[in-house]
Order: sequence, then C-alpha cells, then structure tokens
Amino acid sequence: YPTWKRTWLRQTREAQMKRFCKAQAIQRRLEEIEVTFQEVEKQGIKLEKFLREEGGAQGDLRTQWMNQLLHVVQKKNSLVSEESDLMIAVQELKLEEQQCQLDQQLRRYMHKEEALKTPEERAAEREILAQLLDVVNKRNTLIHIQEEKRLSEL
Repeated sequence: YPTWKRTWLRQTREAQMKRFCKAQAIQRRLEEIEVTFQEVEKQGIKLEKFLREEGGAQGDLRTQWMNQLLHVVQKKNSLVSEESDLMIAVQELKLEEQQCQLDQQLRRYMHKEEALKTPEERAAEREILAQLLDVVNKRNTLIHIQEEKRLSEL
C-alpha cells in the first residue's frame, strides 16, 4: 500500500475505535441512569404515600416532605434530559459510522479513472454520494435539535 493509504487506513481504524469507546461509555451511562431513575421513582412513591397518609401531619414535616418530593421530581427531569441527550449522541455515532463507511465506498470509486468506469460504477458512485448527502443532512438535523434543546434549557 502507498503511504497515504496506510495512513488513511490507520486513521479510519482509530476513528472507529474512538466511536466504539464512546458508544460503550454512553451505554454504561444509560444503564446507570436507568438504575438511578428506578431509585428516584421509589423515593417519589414513598414520599407521595407519606403526604397522602399523613394529611394531618405537622406543617414543618409536611413542608419537608414536599421539598423532598420536589427535589425528586427535579432529579427525575434531569435524568430524563440526560437520557435524551445520550440517545441523540447514539444516533449521531450511528450516522458518523454510516458516513465513514459511505466515504470509504465513495473513495474506492473516485480513485478509479473516469474513463475506466462502467455505467454501473458511475450509477453506484452517484447513489453513494446521494446517501452520503442524506447522512450529512440527518447529522445536521441532530445538531439543530441539540442546539434548540440547549437554548430552551437556558
């Protein structure tokens, strides 16, 4: 292989490993969120029972339970928001991987001289380019979604 191709293959493998490690980290965090969410939900149920059953409890105790319940609700909302962000990141990783594969396919066709290409190869090249543009547009949409979410949280 020429030097440029070895370098390109090495960079491609490194990028693929980076995406794989990122996907694993996201998966671990999603599992942690699920466990935490269940714990928080149990806390919320317990607090709601206290508030319903102890309707005539002291004002200070009732206020303390209400504050704890509000904290639990905020924690749940925070977890849901983080989970949503991670799901967007998962989609982005999938699209990034797809873009990398399409890019590799397109490079194979582009390295062949135009005069030597068959009509089928030209059609396949155009199809891959169309798919690549579609993936780029989907990634752009995800970025817009993330930006809108970030702005709405501010």
